Amino acid sequence: MEKILEIKDLVINFKTDEGLVNAVKKISFDIPKGKTMGLVGESGSGKSVTSLATMRLIPNPPGSIDNGEIIFQGKNLLDLKEKEMQKVRGKKISMIFQEPMTSLNPVFTVGDQVAETLMLHEKINKEEALKRTAELFHQVGIPDPKNRIKSYPHEMSGGQRQRVMIAMAIACSPDLLIADEPTTALDVTIQKQILELIADLQKRFKMSVLFITHDLGVIADIADEVVVMYRGDIVEKGTTKDIFLNPKHPYTKGLLACRPSLDSNPRRLPMVSDFMDEKGNQKESEKINKIDKFIRPIEEDKNPVVLEIKNLTTAFPIEKNFFGKVTKHLKAVNNVSLKVRKGRTLGLVGESGCGKTTLGRSVLRLIEPTSGEVLYKGQDLPKLSKKEMRVLRRDVQIIFQDPYASLNPRMTVGSAIMEPMIIHKLFKTKEERVERAKELLVKSGLDGSVMNRYPHEFSGGQRQRICIARALAVEPEFIICDESVSALDVSVQAQILNLLLDLQEDLGLTYIFISHDLAVVKFISDEVAVMNKGEIVELSDCISIYQNPQNDYTKKLLTAIPKGL
Repeated sequence: MEKILEIKDLVINFKTDEGLVNAVKKISFDIPKGKTMGLVGESGSGKSVTSLATMRLIPNPPGSIDNGEIIFQGKNLLDLKEKEMQKVRGKKISMIFQEPMTSLNPVFTVGDQVAETLMLHEKINKEEALKRTAELFHQVGIPDPKNRIKSYPHEMSGGQRQRVMIAMAIACSPDLLIADEPTTALDVTIQKQILELIADLQKRFKMSVLFITHDLGVIADIADEVVVMYRGDIVEKGTTKDIFLNPKHPYTKGLLACRPSLDSNPRRLPMVSDFMDEKGNQKESEKINKIDKFIRPIEEDKNPVVLEIKNLTTAFPIEKNFFGKVTKHLKAVNNVSLKVRKGRTLGLVGESGCGKTTLGRSVLRLIEPTSGEVLYKGQDLPKLSKKEMRVLRRDVQIIFQDPYASLNPRMTVGSAIMEPMIIHKLFKTKEERVERAKELLVKSGLDGSVMNRYPHEFSGGQRQRICIARALAVEPEFIICDESVSALDVSVQAQILNLLLDLQEDLGLTYIFISHDLAVVKFISDEVAVMNKGEIVELSDCISIYQNPQNDYTKKLLTAIPKGL
């Protein structure tokens, strides 16, 4: 089969303060013409660096390509001058980046940004370029394209921004499209649309696609062949069917096993460390707990209702008249009623914008609700004074979606964990607080010796563990987890989910677990509430809601989940 891209013995290094980091270690693979190649691995495996090298976008310094060839249509891209490479980049090879908000310029309309690519490569005037941009927007499924080309990035949803990036990437009908984690932070329904769109465009334009992700479920739906990367090296490659049905390397086996599934419901998720040791060698005995989770009965005396939400509404003003009086509200949470029992987990699922996060924050009064009651152990939280609420915050904590944004970059992780102890006057001496912070780090799966390091020195999964340790610092009884595993690699996600379950068993914690990932919610929850347009449309135990969904919206969410092979 004819190859459109051949990567031969590629070596990429980065100079750091600690010395030279070998990010990509003499890898070789090729992409057949008109096919989709999946490049799979966790953060730090070298996937994105490989794709950036193909586009010649590795910053030098600190990065350098120290060996190898990247042959595209018979030419070695590494030998081309920058001016020659500019003709290839965007015209022959295009790239969809992972985060559309940072890839789009906030001061220009999305139409102007796509038109710029067309004017540069197709040598057409602005009027013609904007007309072509509107056609591209229609092709990628953006509604009302003629008006949407006048929108700025912040005026569009995450899914729409990603579609703009796809329109920009296919503007010049490239021969190779590189998609770098294009669906990672998207809802399952938007993800399904984007995957179907890329597959449809590939067939229509006979493009080759390099699809980069850490989610093997997504790869099964879109790729013809798969390359698995681990710590800068290729550990396995083959057809998608072979990789999924007969994985050879322990790392591939681990990646496949640790993704929560709708078909099984284990007590604990397997982790990559169950399959291989630190050096990458297969473990002798694969101790994988495949026993299905025991459905715990509700015992009224043991599991009383600790949180009851009654007719809660949170509205935001969206229109004002000439005199500044609010004339229109958006009801982000509309008349919601829920009960959460002690020691249990209530999963809250729905797409972005359905009101999940607003509901979680309204419960804690991080956003003030408009009306309704939030009864925690009989106390109506919206009626408490600020002083009373501050005392109660010791019992009710939240773990935010973005661990980096919720940690102070100028504060060591030890100080961040000890700060709530100081505010709530826990422990008499600093030494006791230091000791407790170290204990919490160990309990959260980190080493106590990292106390004096700063947030930027940790990976995403490690930062999320620090946030969990900080939430536990005041010995809470109730924790709201707001999309706390959505942006993590599947193996790190498995570790965090297992950790949350272990902490629940050890400390008797109660959770509201907010997520758009139904497989994750099924694994961790006892009950599931499905939210759409600010309202709860379905509420049941986790098994019933997955095996026999009643609401059409729930059915739509379930059918959108990548099924794998």
